[in-house]
Amino acid sequence: MLTLPLEGVALSAPALLYPAHLKGILVMAAITLAILHGGRRGRARLHLSALDELPARVVVLLASCALVATFTALRHDRESVNGFLRAAFVGMLFALAARAVSVTAIVLLRRARIAVRRTIIVGSGPLALDLATILARYPRYGLSVVGCVDRTPPKPSSEHLDLPWLGEFEAIEQVVARHQPDVLLIADPEEELRLYDLARNPACGNIELIVVPRLHQFYTQEGLPDHIGAIPVTRARIVRMSGLAWRAKRAIDVTASLICLAGLSPVLLLCALAVRIEGGPGVLFRQNRVGRNGRSFELIKFRSIKPVDGSQSATEWKLSGDRRPGPVGRILRMTSLDELPQLWNILKGDMTLVGPRPERPHFVQEFSARHPHYMDRHRAPAGLTGLAQVSGLRGDTPIDDRARFDNYYIENWSLWLDFKIIVRTIVEVLTVRGG
Repeated sequence: MLTLPLEGVALSAPALLYPAHLKGILVMAAITLAILHGGRRGRARLHLSALDELPARVVVLLASCALVATFTALRHDRESVNGFLRAAFVGMLFALAARAVSVTAIVLLRRARIAVRRTIIVGSGPLALDLATILARYPRYGLSVVGCVDRTPPKPSSEHLDLPWLGEFEAIEQVVARHQPDVLLIADPEEELRLYDLARNPACGNIELIVVPRLHQFYTQEGLPDHIGAIPVTRARIVRMSGLAWRAKRAIDVTASLICLAGLSPVLLLCALAVRIEGGPGVLFRQNRVGRNGRSFELIKFRSIKPVDGSQSATEWKLSGDRRPGPVGRILRMTSLDELPQLWNILKGDMTLVGPRPERPHFVQEFSARHPHYMDRHRAPAGLTGLAQVSGLRGDTPIDDRARFDNYYIENWSLWLDFKIIVRTIVEVLTVRGG
């Protein structure tokens, strides 16, 4: 709320001194802000220091300046480039000064206990007591401890402040609902699996998880480290299927599916004709599949095998030999052309271009009973292609491996990851490795 507008003004201010370079200055400002603040990268650290951030910010500023200067050099003369560089240098100084001001302001607001976040500590041992004492002693970290959750209450200690016990760990969801914390500070690594499940619970969607790593005395973080009173901490990255990037993903789905349906219409017609000639009426195969949040939808694809009983195809993992694909069906499967009608599912919003492949309800129920985290893959919409598929996990491959890749995709989702998967999918289709 404070840093982004302040830095935006600082980066744009040189346009008042160098109006001839208004476009270049604004483009540089946009690139810099996107890099620094995109994907929640602009969240304030617990241990704030403008000097700690200085090297990384200078690199970002120089990179955005170099990018704009290169385009300026391609379109204008040397004097224009020199003028832009002078304006960019002033903008860099303003931006670094603005960051120093915002850091100082945030720290002052924290010390005045105006900018604080309600925090529940998970754990009641010595480390939890140390953290509670440090946070009470040094409000500059911006965390106000409500209490702790653990199997047993914390033991009284003359060296630490009293830490209220809010309940047993098994009741953490009820504690979260009652106290509405902004942060869960994990100081007890013994409960990682349960916290993993909690992080995936939509009811805890807006809570930030901050974790003290195992053997934190030896922990060395890559990038810009963060800590609470010299105790290293790291933020658990929890991807929420919402926000600007997720809306961009949907916009890409709609645009791409419309373009592909229009551009590939001759291919679709040829596939439909070939299927009709080989197998008779019923060009499209329709089947219920499970999508996001367990909702069912009707998936469509080109029929690649002879029609079978609907209940049989919904509950059999493999079909018997006399119903295997014919020549046309084999080609459609090898080239993944049988999947093209799912572009309509994407346009409707039942599916997305990249996501976990949808499964039949019968097998979703069966796999969920056998694999604890199988249902977690339904946090995202079903996809035409996915990380598991381009990683070779298709057909008769272990379900737990496929679920692991699907959940990894969800928890590390980004538009760039989607792009990489689409490229790998195109390569597989062109080299005829599908099927």
